[in-house]
Amino acid sequence: MANTYYLATDDWLNISFRLCTALIIGAIIGLERQIRRKPAGLRTHMLVSLGSALFTLIIMLQTAGLQASPDALSRVIQGIAAGVGFLGAGEIVRQSSQESQQLEIHGLTSAAAIWVSSALGIAAGCGLWQLGLISAMLTFLVLNVFKRFEKHKKKSE
Repeated sequence: MANTYYLATDDWLNISFRLCTALIIGAIIGLERQIRRKPAGLRTHMLVSLGSALFTLIIMLQTAGLQASPDALSRVIQGIAAGVGFLGAGEIVRQSSQESQQLEIHGLTSAAAIWVSSALGIAAGCGLWQLGLISAMLTFLVLNVFKRFEKHKKKSE
């Protein structure tokens, strides 16, 4: 079994595969959001996933020939999660700014989808494409099936 922490700088096929996988995984989530006419759609989720994979690959390539330090990789992942949190917060604030005097929160699911897209990109960047694809399909399932469940539950109340 290949060590996912090791990546040679001249392995452009593997690097390209990981980046393209991140784009595809981000597209799976982004397409669902785009179809539902959410502000953060296809391109946003693809870019978040790609960016996360890229940040992950940078640390892995900087330590090429060596085993990437789990501490260094952990710090990169923490930085990605914090940075993407700002994107999610911006989505919530943007959605909530309405003329209503009532406190309303909108965009939590979109913010969570952005956050998950980031994690999927990290998985792709680490070479864990099976984990990324399975998680993308589960996320797609949650965004679709449970939305219908919520609507059905509201109608029955």
